[in-house]
Amino acid sequence: MRRYLLGRMLRTVPVVFGVVTVVFLLIHLLPGDPVEIMLGESAVPTQKEELRRELRLDRPILSQYTSFLAGIPRGDLGVSFRSREPVLGEIVRRIPATVLLAATSITVALIVALPLGVLAAMRRGKAADYLSGFAAMLSLSIPNFLLGPLLVLLFSVQLGLLPVSGYGAGRPLVLPAVTLGTGMAALLTRMVRATLLEELRKEYVTAATARGLPYRSAVVRHALRNALVPVVTALGLSFGAVLAGSVITETIFSWPGIGRLLIQAIDARDYPLVQGCVLVIALSTVAVNLATDILCARLDPRIRYE
Repeated sequence: MRRYLLGRMLRTVPVVFGVVTVVFLLIHLLPGDPVEIMLGESAVPTQKEELRRELRLDRPILSQYTSFLAGIPRGDLGVSFRSREPVLGEIVRRIPATVLLAATSITVALIVALPLGVLAAMRRGKAADYLSGFAAMLSLSIPNFLLGPLLVLLFSVQLGLLPVSGYGAGRPLVLPAVTLGTGMAALLTRMVRATLLEELRKEYVTAATARGLPYRSAVVRHALRNALVPVVTALGLSFGAVLAGSVITETIFSWPGIGRLLIQAIDARDYPLVQGCVLVIALSTVAVNLATDILCARLDPRIRYE
């Protein structure tokens, strides 16, 4: 297991380096000059040059890239152009909100997907199977930027049950978490059904029922665990989609997370803050994928020996 873990960690090193490089280059290809946005069109060239030197934008791109790389191990992601505060500090203040939203969305997806997927597999070809398939396809067909306003119109405007915006672990969290978790729940439902059907065809399930074990117990105790390996992999890969979707969802519901901070930084052409937000999202995705590989190796020991 240690050898497998070390190998997976070493493979993430070039991925992280590539992510850092691509983030830096993409940010500097964005149109617009942050100096002109900050000072306005009425500023004289002398003021622009002075602010450009203060923000260190007058240096060559290679020099800026070297400084950016050197600061990452120290946690120095630069200073925000807009607030003149350290980028890492601004991001750290927003991380709890994004983690709360992502964790709740994944929980909602699992609560919906596991029972529906198991029910659809055990009732293959029956009404429950068709209804779960229809619900999954409908959920996948509605994007977050459409589902969010629809939920607001129904539960906030028409029924008055839930707030439109806000922050907290109670009622303000319901609509953002449902919006973000619905699409993932649909994907996981179909995957649980497909993988569980494949496991139910194998001989060990037949042998378990032949020994007198009830069919439902054979499904839950034996087949479901083996079926969860690809589901856990899909869940880990979906984490990046959750963080990406949080950019839209947090904007719709004014949720004070990294996604909303990223949109605000892009509007202000705040290069260091945009770099920091995208870098944190990308590195979080890489870390979750690594944790997913380790968890899959725990669930199925054959993975670590291949």
